[in-house]
Amino acid sequence: MKFQVLDIVFNPPNPVTGETLPADVRLERVVENAVLAEELGLDAYSVGERHAGPVLSSSPTVILGAIAQATSSILLNTGVTVLSLLDPVRVAEDLATIDQLSRGRLEITIGKGNEVAQYPLFGKDLARQYDYLVENYELLRRLLGEEDVTWSGEFRAPLDGVTTLPRPYDGPFRIWHGSATSSVAVELAARWGDPVFTANALQPRENYLVHLDRYRQEYARHGHDPAYAYVGSGSGGLFLGRTTEEAVAAYRPLYEGQVAQSDARGHRDALGKGTSFRTLDEAVERGPALVGSSERVAEKILDYHATFGHDVQSISLNPALEHAEQQDVLRKFAQEVVPLVRAEVSTTLWGPDDARRPAFLREREPALT
Repeated sequence: MKFQVLDIVFNPPNPVTGETLPADVRLERVVENAVLAEELGLDAYSVGERHAGPVLSSSPTVILGAIAQATSSILLNTGVTVLSLLDPVRVAEDLATIDQLSRGRLEITIGKGNEVAQYPLFGKDLARQYDYLVENYELLRRLLGEEDVTWSGEFRAPLDGVTTLPRPYDGPFRIWHGSATSSVAVELAARWGDPVFTANALQPRENYLVHLDRYRQEYARHGHDPAYAYVGSGSGGLFLGRTTEEAVAAYRPLYEGQVAQSDARGHRDALGKGTSFRTLDEAVERGPALVGSSERVAEKILDYHATFGHDVQSISLNPALEHAEQQDVLRKFAQEVVPLVRAEVSTTLWGPDDARRPAFLREREPALT
């Protein structure tokens, strides 16, 4: 299995102390955690995108540019690029720039976003969010893979012989599709033979499995090579302790304080926005929270793998933890959990048998053999 760190760059007041980190400090920690993830041998680092609420990821490409310059080998991703809101021409330009800066280390994950308040900010109709996603994706594919693109659609001005610059580093990079609450994203991925990333953060696993089953059915129906039907999975928070009981006791105030903050924003009954697991005990026992001893967390990832069959496990560090504690958790995860999971689960993703792997990996392989 491969492992990714995702930071959506949430920055609300700490649910225990009430303090809010200065924006520069929070953003600096994103880059520092990416550097550490690379040092620890994790596979990828992903930065989210949101434009409403207490979140600092409105310019993810700027953050990824900083990470690209601070690192040399870790893969980069987006989680997600909110393509429903954006002009595909600008997206192609920005992300190809990251691909060039990182010398071919980029893949992206697209979606319609998980924050409805974003749509009025951009003058978009929330009811058309999936229509925007489909049209913008199909144009983005062409812009990344072709030159002299001529195109017309419903939501933006037509293009006549357009070539976006810079071009991707070495051909178009892989696009994943983020899935949480609708079949639209997985059907779009299956139509084009792309991989999917299930959010797996807030709901029972059965809710996400419905969409993964749909993805695999549609992928096969469209006749794509099954070797590339890769799946990634998120998680519901990460915290490690000497024992599961100690980890749960230490993490409970943060978890339940953050549930209260989410409820206060009106997310309690919103599918895919408020958690189904009201207490940490529920989230640990029945949900996707990775909280416990290293052995227990590894067991849980393997248990979810038995359900999802996923190739990438994404984890997130809680920004309410002290930064030193965040990094301690990441070290413990990389050194103790990852080896246990990798001993049981393998994947061809990002390896020599994955012909669509990032250009950086393809280029360095002769030096490694």
